Amino acid sequence: MKENLFIFHGTGGHPGENWFPWLKQELVKAGYDTTIPQFPTPEGQSLEAWLKVLKDYEQSIKDNTILIGHSLGGLFLLRLLERLQEPVKAVVLVSAPIGVKPIKNWDGDYAFSNGFNFDWETIKSNAGIATVYHSDNDPYVSLGNGEELARKLGVDLTFISNSGHFNASAGYTQFDRLLEGIEGILEK
Repeated sequence: MKENLFIFHGTGGHPGENWFPWLKQELVKAGYDTTIPQFPTPEGQSLEAWLKVLKDYEQSIKDNTILIGHSLGGLFLLRLLERLQEPVKAVVLVSAPIGVKPIKNWDGDYAFSNGFNFDWETIKSNAGIATVYHSDNDPYVSLGNGEELARKLGVDLTFISNSGHFNASAGYTQFDRLLEGIEGILEK
C-alpha cells in the first residue's frame, strides 16, 4: 500500500502558504496522495474544532501515513498521536511549540495544548519514524521547543541555522531538506 501524507498548517495559516503547496506538488508528482486540510484559525481555533475538521480524513490516517505539522500544526499533530488507535509510518514536526518559553503566541497555543501536558509514551508509540526541525532564530517558537521535543521523542534534532520559522517570510516557499528527509522515509 502506497503512503499518503498530510500537512498541517499553523495559527493564521492556510494550505496555500509557505512551502506547503510546493511540497504537495512534489509529492503528488511522485505518486503520493497528499492532503493539506484547512483548519479554522485564528477565529474558532481550538483543538476540538481542528479535530472536527480532521474527522473527514480519519479513515485515511493509517499505518502508511506520514503526518507533517508546522508550528501549531505540529502541536496539533502531537495531540492527534495521543488519540490514534494505531501508529502511523512517520511524523515530521517543524517549529512546533511544546511549552518552552519564549513562544510568541503563548496564550493561544497554551489554550490549544491543554496546558502543554503530553502523553509522551503514547505519542512515541504512535509516531513511527519521528523527525524534528527547528532553527536558532525562530521569532515565534524558541529553539528550546525543538530541542525538548527531539529529546522527548528520542530522536536527533534536525537543526537548520538562520531559518526563522520556516515560513515564507524566512524565504521558505520551498523546503528541499524537508523533501529529502521525507523521501528517505518513503524509501524505508
